[in-house]
Amino acid sequence: VQLQASGGGLVQAGGSLRLSCAASGRTFSSNAMGWFRQAPGREREFVACISCTIGSTYYANSVKGRFAISRDNAKNTVYLQMTSLKPEDTAVYYCAVRISSGLHDSPEAYGYWGQGTQVTVSS
Repeated sequence: VQLQASGGGLVQAGGSLRLSCAASGRTFSSNAMGWFRQAPGREREFVACISCTIGSTYYANSVKGRFAISRDNAKNTVYLQMTSLKPEDTAVYYCAVRISSGLHDSPEAYGYWGQGTQVTVSS
């Protein structure tokens, strides 16, 4: 089982990026999926999750209103649309599958972590 994150890059503040997370090896259509990020010297932090409860999405307060998580189960892919990017959004972004009933914003509740994609926002 592999999760492949892509779509990162260098963008100016105020710009947009769309991250993709493609799963292979099995289908995760019945699983919640999450995006996390980790900046240098900081702990991995929750960004967003989808299907955490039936029909629900959750966002970190820092990205609420700017980021949108979505999924295409036919493609076994999860997306993170990021708009109005800020320099503090700079980090490696990871996708993961929720594998336990722990807190939806806790990395410990997730597994099958992808390799991450770098997002750099310049001021």
